[in-house]
Amino acid sequence: MICFLIFLFPFALLAQEKNDSIDVQVADATTKFTLKQLIIPASLITIGALGSGSDLVKDIKEEVASHRSHKVAIDNYIQYLPAVSFYGLSLVGAKPKHSYADRTLILATSYLSMGILVGGVKYAVGHPRPDKPNQLNSFPSGHTATAFMGAELVRREYGDDSPWYGIAAYSVATGVGVLRVYNERHWASDVLAGAGFGILSAEIGYWLLPFNKRLFLCNQTTNSQLAITPYYTGQQGGLSLSYQF
Repeated sequence: MICFLIFLFPFALLAQEKNDSIDVQVADATTKFTLKQLIIPASLITIGALGSGSDLVKDIKEEVASHRSHKVAIDNYIQYLPAVSFYGLSLVGAKPKHSYADRTLILATSYLSMGILVGGVKYAVGHPRPDKPNQLNSFPSGHTATAFMGAELVRREYGDDSPWYGIAAYSVATGVGVLRVYNERHWASDVLAGAGFGILSAEIGYWLLPFNKRLFLCNQTTNSQLAITPYYTGQQGGLSLSYQF
């Protein structure tokens, strides 16, 4: 009886799923990596790193402080506006390049990349904030990175429909960076580097889209097989499971 079951189960429990078509394109021109895409973010990060702690950024802080009447905290909220627009613009008639599913993967990857990059550099550098020297997490600016990440996502996703979408998103992101300096939460160098990391994170989100779609089985055609095979050695028994993508 045991021998019969061992012979029968691999065939009886074989589950196949063929030609499971999903109307999505795994790779396209928007996900292609080019060195040209690194020029702006690398330049901003380099300038920010070289200027960190310099007399120039200290002078900027003093100049801004001399014109500050009161602090404006809206940067804590509008930093997310470009990323929200990455979804919302399609609801008001803008034409995106990717589906909602693709944009979800792009946004999630971008946020994860930004968190790793910004958090890692903050921890490694340990630069003090201008308003609270005891807080050693000033470089780079996370708020600015969030805003510029969203702005670059909007520019790349809707730029072919209208360049004004990207211009508007980058205007908001620039405003966030200015407010971080105005509110004395960051040095100007922190903001420049944060913008660079934000743009770079958005690029990573697009570069990794084909990989993520394959990872989550969103490719156009999948041929998967699941086989469950029982085994018995004379002393022990169990099930062996194998899955083929």
